[in-house]
Amino acid sequence: MHEPHRQPTLADLGQGATAAVTGVDYRAGDDPVAARLEDLGFVSGECVRVIARGPIGGDPMVVQVGYTRFALRRSEAARVRIDAEEAACTRP
Repeated sequence: MHEPHRQPTLADLGQGATAAVTGVDYRAGDDPVAARLEDLGFVSGECVRVIARGPIGGDPMVVQVGYTRFALRRSEAARVRIDAEEAACTRP
């Protein structure tokens, strides 16, 4: 059986990779985790880069949005949808 196409997420990016954020997944109408991710700058069009990953299973991961770095759990990073095409993010 063929798996339906799934949009890549920040959790899918490898160390050193850059992508453009396309949105954040809300799991409920009032989702505090998704709202906090957006408050931190994970909004459509922003460039994000994976700086480092934890030694066991890549958790947590350190990501950079603009000039700010955050440590995220993989479960949180999996809620940030991205466009990983090379031309999607032209900012550093």
